[in-house]
Amino acid sequence: APEHPLVETITPQDQQQAVQDYILVAGRKTAIEREDNTREKTGVFTGACAINPVNGEKVPIWVSDYVLMTYGTGAIMAVPAHDTRDFEFATKFDLPIVRVISAGDEDAKMTEAYLGEGLMMNSGPFNGIESATAKAKVIDWLEEKGIGERQVNFRLRDWCISRQRYWGPPIPM
Repeated sequence: APEHPLVETITPQDQQQAVQDYILVAGRKTAIEREDNTREKTGVFTGACAINPVNGEKVPIWVSDYVLMTYGTGAIMAVPAHDTRDFEFATKFDLPIVRVISAGDEDAKMTEAYLGEGLMMNSGPFNGIESATAKAKVIDWLEEKGIGERQVNFRLRDWCISRQRYWGPPIPM
């Protein structure tokens, strides 16, 4: 998220100006605008990389306004092959899209994110495991290694408005 406290710390000097300029632009958007899945994704590369704990590969760290500080920790591990927003972002910025769940058409060029279940692939020790089962196994593995922990986040945003979708508005408008 642009407002994440670590953005300034991880950004090297040569990328500071570009990142600060982007943060100013992103800061002008409302939370509702940032949550809108239909708008074009924006972002900037921080110049820093993280290490994927499962395979040891470098992962570029980007700042993007579709990542919200109020959701989880304000930082995500994007999985563009299997998340629509991440797919749109990766496509726009020509980032690699690595499939980790087999859809049976691995040779075909992806035109959209695959959201279904399947066998894990490109996932190191979890290759060949059914994706529904693998989620728990990956979390267990991360906890064993001391590099992650299981956590459930509940997101009750606009209860008053959301209930209206079910019951209808309390006052005719």
